[in-house]
Amino acid sequence: MEELNKHDYVTIWLDGQMCGIPVLEVHDVLSKQTITEVPLAPDAVAGVLNLRGQIVTAINLRKRLKLPDREDSSQDMNIVVEYQNEPYSLIIDKVGDVLSLSEEAFEKNPVTLEPCWQEVSNGIFRLDKELLVILDIEKLLSLGESKAAA
Repeated sequence: MEELNKHDYVTIWLDGQMCGIPVLEVHDVLSKQTITEVPLAPDAVAGVLNLRGQIVTAINLRKRLKLPDREDSSQDMNIVVEYQNEPYSLIIDKVGDVLSLSEEAFEKNPVTLEPCWQEVSNGIFRLDKELLVILDIEKLLSLGESKAAA
């Protein structure tokens, strides 16, 4: 009976912060990819990559969240998700494990959570040693759409 209230998250790391993406939203996990830059793209758009013949927009999550650039990006990883029927590759620091967490342990974003995480998170889980910030793919990938509508 307990299993029904569990949710699985792929854990990722960004600038020392552990985040979670619902496992059902993750299509691929890739090592560092060759990315072709796109002229005049928003700052967070690193460019595009070719994934098995499909063109995928690559988003640098550090830039998207206004976090400092990594000194050594050679170990960057990519998580491929889908948003509005389009694939996006999220460039992250590293991938962790898949965690199965109880729905009851889920909390709304605390007011003390940094603003950059507040705007792209649905909530958090408090784990033994750290906070797991659950990322909302829609909020993460709506790059300035809300500003354009205003």
